[in-house]
Amino acid sequence: MVRQVIKIDEEKCNGCGLCAEACHESAIGMVNGKAKLLRDDYCDGMGDCLPNCPAGAISFETREAAAYDREAVEENMRRKREVRETGVKGSNRGKMSEEKESDRGKMPEEKGLDQGKMPEEKGLDRGKMPEEKEQDEGKAPEEKSDQMKVSEENHQGGCPGSRVRQMKREEHAAELRCTGAVESRLENWPVQIKLAPVQAPYFDGANLLIAADCTAYAYGNFHQEFIRKRVTLIGCPKLDQVDYEEKLEAIIRQNNIKSVTIVRMEVPCCGGLELAAKRALQNSGKFLPWQVVIVTVDGKILDR
Repeated sequence: MVRQVIKIDEEKCNGCGLCAEACHESAIGMVNGKAKLLRDDYCDGMGDCLPNCPAGAISFETREAAAYDREAVEENMRRKREVRETGVKGSNRGKMSEEKESDRGKMPEEKGLDQGKMPEEKGLDRGKMPEEKEQDEGKAPEEKSDQMKVSEENHQGGCPGSRVRQMKREEHAAELRCTGAVESRLENWPVQIKLAPVQAPYFDGANLLIAADCTAYAYGNFHQEFIRKRVTLIGCPKLDQVDYEEKLEAIIRQNNIKSVTIVRMEVPCCGGLELAAKRALQNSGKFLPWQVVIVTVDGKILDR
């Protein structure tokens, strides 16, 4: 059949893997350091991966493709959940169980596990004497251990949303003279989208705030400017690994919501929250005032 699916430009792809993480159906995978559409029948053509791509390598195309197979996707997601929960792939589960039984009577050193080894045998720094650690610190870059090199590489690149940054804060005299505590403006609980009920008294006539988890930490005046006089819902599409769209749509559709404010960080992975909120608004069939506010990692309003 001819339908809409996503298209990945491998030349533009920087290999960050954000699109693969954002694709709930696992249609996208990483092959030789590049994102690739692995299965047409896993791609629903909705484009959850689009706002997560920092390189602009993903677009839509209409072409001959296998029909979206919801049952196959759900089965694949079920298997993945099973692996995450048990830590064992289905076919290996019985084998691992038998191995555990046979290991029960063994001494630690017989199991061949690290728990029977001394720290210095594990190759970890915790077994080193202080003077040995100092020698490592004094080594030239090319002499550093592989472990140190990997750590440094992880801090230098990869996902823009995970990049380490330190912001210097200057104390202002007026703030130092202030002795009063900042009062919380939160008016509802729970605030996590996953935990929030679809219907609650506080949703009636509410101005709804849908915010990314990090925004309240990045923006200093968040309570006063955004939480005050709003019902607050927060989430992180990268960590929660769920689609908020259905839940938010139900909340907007089943309650008397007056307006929607979406506050997200500038990092690409926050685009998933914005997209879910916009789709929820659209699918609810309601025409409400709404706005998107983008916060930078150093605590400034980028766009409003």
